[in-house]
Amino acid sequence: MEEQLSLEFLRVVENAAIASARTMGFGDGHKADEAAVEAMRKTMDQVQMDGTIVIGEGERDKAPMLYIGEKVGLATHAPKALFPVVDIAVDPLEGTNLCATGAPNAIVVLAASEKGGLLHAPDLYMEKIVVGPACKGAVDLDAPVADNLRAVAKRLDRDVEDLVVIVLDRPRHEKLIEEIRAAGARIRLISDGDLSAGISAAVLGTGVHMVMGTGGAPEGVLTAAALRCLNGQILARLVVSKPEHHERLARMGVKDPKRIYATEDLAPGKKMIFACSGVTDGNLLKGVRFFGEGVRTSSMILTLDERQVRFIESVHLEKRPDIKVRFN
Repeated sequence: MEEQLSLEFLRVVENAAIASARTMGFGDGHKADEAAVEAMRKTMDQVQMDGTIVIGEGERDKAPMLYIGEKVGLATHAPKALFPVVDIAVDPLEGTNLCATGAPNAIVVLAASEKGGLLHAPDLYMEKIVVGPACKGAVDLDAPVADNLRAVAKRLDRDVEDLVVIVLDRPRHEKLIEEIRAAGARIRLISDGDLSAGISAAVLGTGVHMVMGTGGAPEGVLTAAALRCLNGQILARLVVSKPEHHERLARMGVKDPKRIYATEDLAPGKKMIFACSGVTDGNLLKGVRFFGEGVRTSSMILTLDERQVRFIESVHLEKRPDIKVRFN
């Protein structure tokens, strides 16, 4: 599956990134997301797979495309052919507001695994802690913030004051931010995009050592898929605060709403592909760049079984007879 589909999924995220980048700076997040969804859905139908969206744009009655349960891939047009059966999680544009304003770290994201390889997470919030490979097993979701910071600092052989923790800039994180600052660690507040932040925490050289706070559960599953390939760790727990949340979890078969999910619980698949493309410049990837001869994209493809991490720069040339390819 990984060898057969990884470059196909590269094409999916590249096309979605290009489509959304054409709306960058227009101030319309809905338009940016819509462009990414349409491009992603159109390209997916050309992929040789029997795919099912397990995390997408929402329920069918709220999302015309890439809704949960939607069938995608060539199998929808050629049902008699034998294609790999895959579950797919997507965030067609993580950071719609980032794209709308031209801010950094807007990305297009897709994860795929064999059937049952990705948790069908409800669209709720999750408490999360994300760390890189060196800090696996050192953190505890129920431990005091200062204890977790000391544990990470010890694993990294540095002082707490040297750590950089990414936190979403939300009112709900006021107490968390106070506790991190009181412990002496530095904070990078972000307006959106805890998924790309989680990936950064698992890659050496990004200057990010940890992600803490509450964000979307679907993004938690996508982060877990990337971390399975990067050998990082996420710990997460659903935030269940309303009666309708309990009812929804019961319908989905979630018996313990207080369960702490590990990386392998969120993304248990034995085969895993994670693909993302930058829309605007970010910590890991450059954004889409338009120039006279075409478009340049910057992407990352991760595979679990093949143990490959590929950073890919692609130039999509215009179909003209006078095209010239530039090295840089």
